[in-house]
Amino acid sequence: MKLSSLATRDPAITHHNPPHQIPLVAASSFVFDSIEQGIDIFDGQAPGHIYGRFGNPTVDAVAAKIAALEGYGLEEPCYGLFCSSGMAAIATTLIAVCQEGHKILTHGDLYGGSSSLIDRLATQGIQRIDTDIRNSEDVEDKLSEHPDVCVVYVETPSNPTLRCADLSYLADLAHHYGALLVVDNTFATPIVQQPLNHGADIVIHSTTKYMNGHGTGIAGAIVCRDEALFEERLKPVYRLYGGSGNAWDAWLVLNGLKTLPLRMERHSENAQRVAEYLLQRDKVRQVNYPGLPDHTDCATIGRQMKLHGGMLSFDLHGGLEAGKQFMNRLKFCTLTPTLGDVDTLVLHPATMSHRGIPRDVRLAHGITDGLIRLSVGIEAIEDILDDLDQALTGLPA
Repeated sequence: MKLSSLATRDPAITHHNPPHQIPLVAASSFVFDSIEQGIDIFDGQAPGHIYGRFGNPTVDAVAAKIAALEGYGLEEPCYGLFCSSGMAAIATTLIAVCQEGHKILTHGDLYGGSSSLIDRLATQGIQRIDTDIRNSEDVEDKLSEHPDVCVVYVETPSNPTLRCADLSYLADLAHHYGALLVVDNTFATPIVQQPLNHGADIVIHSTTKYMNGHGTGIAGAIVCRDEALFEERLKPVYRLYGGSGNAWDAWLVLNGLKTLPLRMERHSENAQRVAEYLLQRDKVRQVNYPGLPDHTDCATIGRQMKLHGGMLSFDLHGGLEAGKQFMNRLKFCTLTPTLGDVDTLVLHPATMSHRGIPRDVRLAHGITDGLIRLSVGIEAIEDILDDLDQALTGLPA
């Protein structure tokens, strides 16, 4: 079976005469035929559901499907959890695998929420260490110097600079030093890149983005390739900390997954056209897109990405004022703090997603005052380019 086919098949809900679509199961709890059956289900000796926070047929269906997509090509099965948000997925994972005295090795050009969460874990005795995650010598030096690193946490492509890390090499290094590799695969999706196939231990998604694809709900997902890690560490935190997803958002993501392969192809095609257009504009200082031949990580991209995705960023001459003026001049593209919808969405990281990050830290990692993040939609490319053109043309020289 092809990877694209997995996004349209429904593996979890079975019935003698099943409905064409997986049903939306709106129930807070589930009925037992007898106390003996309830005991067996509570003990895990019999299949079944207990309480909505623990699981739900619709929620389980989307978790199983995302796990199948991320684990496609692996011999062993993968295990999925559907969460209330992408941040819930990140928090659940880090709380589950890190303890007081542990350290997290990561990089500075992370999504602002992820960065702030990792910083806040310092209150739990969990220290953050930053490195150039693309520099193998730097990564190994940090791992050797800090044997208490329990997680190497990476976004690739990163948000919002679109830098790409070599997952196979990171996995080998992390495992050699006794750490787990955790990858946020939101930007790429399993249609573009499958970190588990490159040795990652856990993959995280904000399914709010491409998997839903239509801006209609908030949710997240965790996929793990190790059953013991999943059952003994991830699942208990998922159930007890209350980060589990709900049936409505699960149903929306299930429907979004049906068109995910087609959408990612169109997102990638349009983003390539936009990136090439922006390169020609004199008011654009730099364009960051994995599909450009001069991308600093092109060798890594060629090894692990099947497409180049729908995300790009570009830096305007003129800094903060130019960025604000550009955003205000847009007419067709949408100014909003999200990504991955069918519509083209635009964000100014310095004043929005990364406004809580100190300016000197932002600048050190390429998140400049004039940086614009663009989530290129699936609309007619002419409409997207026309809007960008008029917005750029109106900027002062």
